[in-house]
Amino acid sequence: MLTTKREPASVGEILVEEFMEPLGLTQGELAEAMGVPRKHVNELCNNRRAITADTALMLARVFGNSADFWLNVQRRNDLWQALHSPERRQRIERARPVRTAAA
Repeated sequence: MLTTKREPASVGEILVEEFMEPLGLTQGELAEAMGVPRKHVNELCNNRRAITADTALMLARVFGNSADFWLNVQRRNDLWQALHSPERRQRIERARPVRTAAA
């Protein structure tokens, strides 16, 4: 389980700072390369849209890396958010292991 108190870099931060800026890509150019509306890219850049399997595959194709890379960025953020939200944490902690039959 994630135990770090420091929030991981967001999808938007990584997309913009590690990929778009070094390549000089605008949101419009990335949207065109991905074959999606500019709004889709804008929402990714501003952390208002999560990475789905389809989006991960498109980004991997555009940037030449893996879909797993993008899905792992999303997963790290999702887990951190769940563990650091008091309401969500309380709900998660109510879950209990099920008893299994003795072998």
